[in-house]
Amino acid sequence: MSTVIWVAVVVAAVVAIIAVGYVVLQQQRRHRLRDRFGPEYERTLQERDTRQEAEQELIAREQRVHSLDIRPLDSGTRDTYAKKWMEVQERFVDAPGFAVTEADHLVTSVMAERGYPTEDFEQRLSDLSVVHGRTLDHYRQAHEISSRAAHKEASTEELRQAMVHYRVLFEELLSAPEGAINGDHSPRHTGPRLEETANDDERTGRHDPRGR
Repeated sequence: MSTVIWVAVVVAAVVAIIAVGYVVLQQQRRHRLRDRFGPEYERTLQERDTRQEAEQELIAREQRVHSLDIRPLDSGTRDTYAKKWMEVQERFVDAPGFAVTEADHLVTSVMAERGYPTEDFEQRLSDLSVVHGRTLDHYRQAHEISSRAAHKEASTEELRQAMVHYRVLFEELLSAPEGAINGDHSPRHTGPRLEETANDDERTGRHDPRGR
């Protein structure tokens, strides 16, 4: 009888250890996903029925991006794109709507150069979220303004904001290292900086007509 009791105790202990281990693993996975996706974690959580479904969606995004040939830009290509961006900013003075459309195309071109599929906008968002989740909302806002600008429904100030939003992601795409895909997901600015950041604009209150 005592043997049966001891066996039951051991089994219960093993089950408890497994249960605790499972909870710990779940918490570690949740922490990792929050850290990697940033605000995109909460957005996905709101869009799905359960936390498990949301986390499975994010894991699927990681697996998809890992299967892609995402590569960093060489210094020459970064310089070329940085110069193109400056040209687009210069054109903002005389043709802000056209400049915003060009900025959208330029960001898409850099994505393609890095190895991201660019056919579908929602898929672009999904793929970018794996490494650029903290700046992805800038891209959403810029794209939304660009879409309205195509129908002449965006003000000059909104167009300026779109340029600022596009620039945030553009800078990351230019400078994100190859290691960002497989672990180090904090982009480093190894390429040329594009003047000032979005925070600089808001802090100083500057409204440069060129979107800088």
